[in-house]
Amino acid sequence: MRPIEIEPVRRLSLFRDIEPENFGTLVKQALVQRFPARTELFHEGELPDFLHVVIDGSVELYGSLHDRETAVALLGANASFSIAAIVRDEPYLTSARTLATTKLLMIPANAVRTVFERDASFARATVCELAQRYRELVQDLKGSRLRVGIERLASYILDLDSARGHNGQVQLHIEKRTLASYLGITPEHLSRAFSELARHGAEVHGQIITITDAQRLMELAGPALTARTGS
Repeated sequence: MRPIEIEPVRRLSLFRDIEPENFGTLVKQALVQRFPARTELFHEGELPDFLHVVIDGSVELYGSLHDRETAVALLGANASFSIAAIVRDEPYLTSARTLATTKLLMIPANAVRTVFERDASFARATVCELAQRYRELVQDLKGSRLRVGIERLASYILDLDSARGHNGQVQLHIEKRTLASYLGITPEHLSRAFSELARHGAEVHGQIITITDAQRLMELAGPALTARTGS
């Protein structure tokens, strides 16, 4: 890795408090690569080779059975993935592919396990990362069980708006069929839900969604099932 690439990685919560020597072990053989959209990064059942960190772009974690697929998680900049499989040295439970042109930091799995064993700060940060992912997974599961399709869409839009500082306008950077899979509805159902949003405080123009009445949209989504940052 070039020095200009190292400092932004050092500031991420997963690596912020690692001892310098141990951080050097992680980045010594790390790679930074840019992948085109729709690149398959790994497949369910394979043993992990790298810890992945999204520098820019987006990644979909998905599962498949026979000829069916479902999106499990949609990840953007600064998100890491595959750490649970690496720590346990067990196969991936999902597959992963890029959704857009994506720049990834890739740290060899053996280096991650070595530093996890000898650096208490990294071990704590890893546990916090896994705990946050677990809580987000439970939140998503509750949303899929307790909300109908248009309510899930409203909640997703509000989450995007919150992540962007409550600007009142969000842009979808993924295909709508991928979003439908993530929300657990059909593309046709998603299309109808987008059409109905105008009555609930949001207008859709292509990939741009403008929130015209946040209160009405929040009423549609219902109360937050949990906070994304923990409770």
